[in-house]
Amino acid sequence: MDVARAAQVSRQTVSNVVNRPYRVAPQTLERVTAEILRLGFRPNLAARSLRQERANALGVELHAGSGRRMGDIRDVFLVELTIASRQHDSHLVPFAAADFEHPLPAYEDLVASKLVDAFVLTDTRHDDPRPAWLRDHGVPFASFGRVWDEPEFSWWVDVDGATGVADGVRHLLENGYSRIGFLGWPAGSPIGDDRRSGWVEATTDAGVFVPAWRADALGELGAAAAAAAPLIEAIGPGGTLVCASDVMALGAWTVLRERGLTPGADFGLVGFDDSDLAESFGLTSLRQPLTDVAENLLSILEHARLGGNLPTQGTVFRPTVVARNSTNPLGAPAAPATGGTSAGNRTSSGGST
Repeated sequence: MDVARAAQVSRQTVSNVVNRPYRVAPQTLERVTAEILRLGFRPNLAARSLRQERANALGVELHAGSGRRMGDIRDVFLVELTIASRQHDSHLVPFAAADFEHPLPAYEDLVASKLVDAFVLTDTRHDDPRPAWLRDHGVPFASFGRVWDEPEFSWWVDVDGATGVADGVRHLLENGYSRIGFLGWPAGSPIGDDRRSGWVEATTDAGVFVPAWRADALGELGAAAAAAAPLIEAIGPGGTLVCASDVMALGAWTVLRERGLTPGADFGLVGFDDSDLAESFGLTSLRQPLTDVAENLLSILEHARLGGNLPTQGTVFRPTVVARNSTNPLGAPAAPATGGTSAGNRTSSGGST
C-alpha cells in the first residue's frame, strides 16, 4: 500500500488510523494522516462495510409538514449532518414515516432490512415511542433534543431554548425596550414550554414581567398573526414580542405592517432559528449552532461503534442573538451582526431543541 510505504508503517497501522484512530500513537497518527492527505487516499467504504457486515449508515427520519416540506431549520440541520457524516466514514439514509404519531413501522422496515446501523432522532417529544423500541432491539441512537421521558438517557445534544429566549429579552432591554411580551406554542410542547420559561425568567428578573402579555398559537403563519394581533394591541406601540419561532415572528410582522407600524422603530420583534425568513424580513433571531450539534451527534455514534468514550450527560449548546432591524428602535438599518449575545456550550442533564 502506498500510504503504508510512504509513512513507513504497516498496513494494519494505516487501517487503524482510518478505522480506529484512538488506538494509534499521536505522532504516528499525524504522520500517517499527512501521507493520506498528500496521496489523496480514500478508503473504500463499501468494501469495509462488507468486511464488517455493517452499512455504516445512519437513519434520519424526515418529519415533513403540510405540503411535504420540512421547513428551513430541519433542512439546514440535515445539510450539516450530511456534511459532517463524511468525516465520520458514514452516510445518511433519510426516510419518512407515513404517520408521524406512529412511526415505528418505518423503523422496523429499516432495521429488518439491515439498511442502517444506527439512528439520529429529531423532533423528540413526550410519549415518543422510538427510544424504547430502539433500545429493546439493540439499535444505537443519538438524539437532537433530549429524550423527555427518560432523564437518565445521555446520548443527546440540544439547544438551550430557555437561555436563548432570555438572551433575546436582555437584548431588547439593552436596546431600550421595556414592554416585552411572548408569542409561543400552546402549553404541552417541551420545546415551546422551555422557550416560554426563558421569557418568564428574564422579564421577572428585570421587573417587567406581565403575565397577560403572552399568547399561544399553532406554528402556521395565519394562526400566529391572529394570536399576535390582540397581543400587540395590549402591549401598545413601543413594545416588543419575543417569539418561539421565526414563523411566529413573521406572523407578528405582518400585523405590524397592516397597521402601518415599522418593526423595530414602532414595535420590536425577536424570532427563533435565524432562518431564511428572518434574514429576508430583517428579523432579529436566535441562531442554533447546528454544525456543532451535528458533529456531536455523529461523534457519539462513532464512539459507540468503535468503543470510544461516551457521554454520561447530554450536551446543551447556547444559541446566539443575531440582531437586525426588528430590534432597532431608531429605525435605521442595524449593523450586521455575527452573534449578538453569545456564550459557549455547557453540559447538562436537561435542555430543549
